Amino acid sequence: MRNWLNDLSVSSAVAGFVAVLVGFTSSVAIVFQAAQALGATPAQTTSWMWALGLGMGLTSLGLSLWYRQPVLTAWSTPGAALLAGTAGVTMPEAIGAFLICALLITLAGATRAFERVMDRIPLAVASALLAGVLAKFGLDAVLSTKSEPLLVVPMALAYLAGRRWWPRYAVPTVLVVGVIAAALQGRLQMSAVTWAWAMPVWTTPTFSVSALIGVALPLFLVTMASQNLPGVAAQRASGYQTPVSPTITVTGLASLVLAPFGGYALNLAAITAAICMGREAHEDPAKRYTASVMAGLFYIALGLAGGAVVGLLAAFPRELVAAVAGLALLGTIAGGLATALKVEAHRDAAILTFLVTLSGLSLAGIGSAFWGVVAGSLALLVQHYRSRI
Repeated sequence: MRNWLNDLSVSSAVAGFVAVLVGFTSSVAIVFQAAQALGATPAQTTSWMWALGLGMGLTSLGLSLWYRQPVLTAWSTPGAALLAGTAGVTMPEAIGAFLICALLITLAGATRAFERVMDRIPLAVASALLAGVLAKFGLDAVLSTKSEPLLVVPMALAYLAGRRWWPRYAVPTVLVVGVIAAALQGRLQMSAVTWAWAMPVWTTPTFSVSALIGVALPLFLVTMASQNLPGVAAQRASGYQTPVSPTITVTGLASLVLAPFGGYALNLAAITAAICMGREAHEDPAKRYTASVMAGLFYIALGLAGGAVVGLLAAFPRELVAAVAGLALLGTIAGGLATALKVEAHRDAAILTFLVTLSGLSLAGIGSAFWGVVAGSLALLVQHYRSRI
C-alpha cells in the first residue's frame, strides 16, 4: 500500500482545511447550545469538543486511508439542533440516549439495512439531492457580498483568475486572498484564541424510557435521514463507490465509544465531503482521498487543542467562511445538476428532488434532504407506473 504522502498536494491539504473550517464554523454554535440545554458544565462542553473532534478525525483518517477514497465524517448537525430543543432530560440520561442511538446506527450498518435503502435510490435523484444540499452554500456566498463586498468580491475575482490560469490552486488562492483582505480590514478576531488542551470528562450514563423516546430514537432518525443519506449520495454522485455498511458501522462504533464523553452522534459528511471530492481538491480523483486524510488530521488537532482551535477558527469572519465554501463547491454543484438532468426521463424527479432539498423544508423533525428523496422517488414511481399502463 503506497504512502499517502506521495499523493498529497497543496490543493488537497487546503481542501481538507477548508472542509474543517466550513464544517466547524457553520454549526459549532448549535453543538454548544445542545450541551448547554442538557446542563453541561464548561468542562463537559470542552469534553464534547474533544470527543467529537477525535471521533471525526480518527474515523475520517482511518476510513480514507483504508479505502483510498475520500471518506469524511461529521457530527450530526440536525441532531445537535434536536438536542438544543430538549427539555427535562439530565446529562446522564442524555448520555444513555446517545449510547442507544449509537447502537442503532451500528446495527443499521452491520445488518446492511441502510445500504439496501441507498441501493434503491437512482443516480439522478442522488445527484439532485447533492446539488440541492450544496446550492444553499452557493447562495450564501452570493448574499454575503451584500454585507461584505470589500471582502467577498476580491475572493470571487481570485477564484475566476484561479480557474483560468491555475485551476488546481483556485481555492487556496481564494482562502489566502480572503484572509489577507480580512486582516487588512481588521476583521480577524485573534484575541479569541486561548491556548489550552482539551480534557475528556466521563459522564456515567443512566437509562430512562422518556430519554429513549424523546432523544435516542429522534436522534437516530434525523442522523440517518438528514446526514447519512446525503452523505452516501455525495459519494455516489462524485463517482465513489465506498462500501456503505462498513463505514456506517464504524461511525456507530465510534459514537458508542465516545458517547460518555459527549460524542453524541457521528455520521458521514455530505457538504464538507463534497469539498474533498471535487476537482479543486486534486485533479486526479484517485488522489482526492488525501484531502479527507488532511481533514481528519485537522479534526484531531481541533479535538486535542480544544479552546485554541475553537478560537482560531472562530476568528474568521462569517462572510469569509461563506464565500470560501460557496466558491469551493461551485464545480460540485454544477456536476451534480449536470448528472441529475442528463437523462430526460428522470428530469422531473431530479428537479423535484433538487427544489425540495434546497427549500430547507422540515417535517416531523426530519430535514429537507429526506423529503427531497421522497419527492423524487414518488415522481419516478408515478412515471414508471404510467409507462406500464
